[in-house]
Amino acid sequence: MARGRLKLVKGAAKRGVLIYGMRLFDSAEVLAVEDAQVRTAGGDRSRVTMHLIEGTQAQIRRQLMRSVDAFFELIEEDGD
Repeated sequence: MARGRLKLVKGAAKRGVLIYGMRLFDSAEVLAVEDAQVRTAGGDRSRVTMHLIEGTQAQIRRQLMRSVDAFFELIEEDGD
């Protein structure tokens, strides 16, 4: 197998990076949630919206799974 850079073949799936952070806090402890920033290789900065889900661990898990599914449905609507 030859080593080196992989080449995209026509019809190959588009590659991407999902940036996601998660930490569980006591609900009384959180005062604010602020946007995070990503710096690209080209030097640009882009904001990533951070989401807050409140509830029991089971409720948070259910909502998180729905949110992840909805995210990928939106991406698929945009045509990959």
